[in-house]
Amino acid sequence: MPNWTEKFGYGDFIYLQHHKRGFAKMMRGHQFFREIKENCWNAELRLREYEQFRTRVQVICTIPVMFSYWAKPLDCLDLSEFLNDHVAGIVKKHPARYIGLGTVPMQDAELAIKELHRIKKIGLKGIQIGSNINDENLSEGRFFPIFQACEQLDLAILVHPWNMMGEKSMQRYWLPWLVGMPAETTRAICSLIFGGIFEKLPKLRVNFAHAGGSFWATLGRIEHGFDCRPDLVAIDNPVNPRQYVGKFWVDSITHDPLMLDYVIKMIGSKKITFGTDYPFPLGDLSIGKFIEDMKLPKKDKENIFSHATFDWLNLSPKERARYAAAS
Repeated sequence: MPNWTEKFGYGDFIYLQHHKRGFAKMMRGHQFFREIKENCWNAELRLREYEQFRTRVQVICTIPVMFSYWAKPLDCLDLSEFLNDHVAGIVKKHPARYIGLGTVPMQDAELAIKELHRIKKIGLKGIQIGSNINDENLSEGRFFPIFQACEQLDLAILVHPWNMMGEKSMQRYWLPWLVGMPAETTRAICSLIFGGIFEKLPKLRVNFAHAGGSFWATLGRIEHGFDCRPDLVAIDNPVNPRQYVGKFWVDSITHDPLMLDYVIKMIGSKKITFGTDYPFPLGDLSIGKFIEDMKLPKKDKENIFSHATFDWLNLSPKERARYAAAS
């Protein structure tokens, strides 16, 4: 992977220092970000590790720190093209084992839409985006054409929290990851609801990471705010937020059977995709064991482990059969 900071002459782009066998340092500009293992880039190793948990098909995308929405738009497009070509190459090499999502320069709608068309051509099934774009909510009008293009191109969207609100003031105790990320996901869901994006684009297929963050635990408060202060909340969309339950997907990463059971009761298993955040420490690195151990009906487990993802990605019957045969 190129050293983008040297290539472009500015910024804190991510590059890798391969300092010892099987590991690399992720450098953010000239600062150490985190150490990662080979399973972040070795597609064959990932397959072997996943097979230990009877899982044979993976949906892959770039790590959110690579989004680089802060960069100059054309530079971010260059980076996005590199990452998307890499993911597409893995999918092409292992067509029955990998499904790919791309990334686009969200800070420039015209360039983002251009890359969406290319993403479609190279075989990726959607994109992953951040929960906000340079601190702007996803409801901002300049992002709407990107969502509209995703609907028109039949591309799915995964929203992953990043650039967490309050991050600089709560560095201790890993709070940006433990508290900021669930709040960011709720911010993204509410932005798309209150901004009317789901209302205007009913065929848009959006999935929110980490089981929707803190959205389900705060939906009662959100709805109450909509009811008691519509002058502040319902200014762009007069529809009750609870009406959108079941109109989007969330993944299964709760780390808590009771919480997952609650989410199933709220949204139904047909809208819960099997998520892992593998191979990072906060992920479900036992790859669904807590779900297998739950006393869920067979149909709920089948929905979570495969059918919900097939529906979110809108895979064809032929594609579904190919991936089902692989697993």
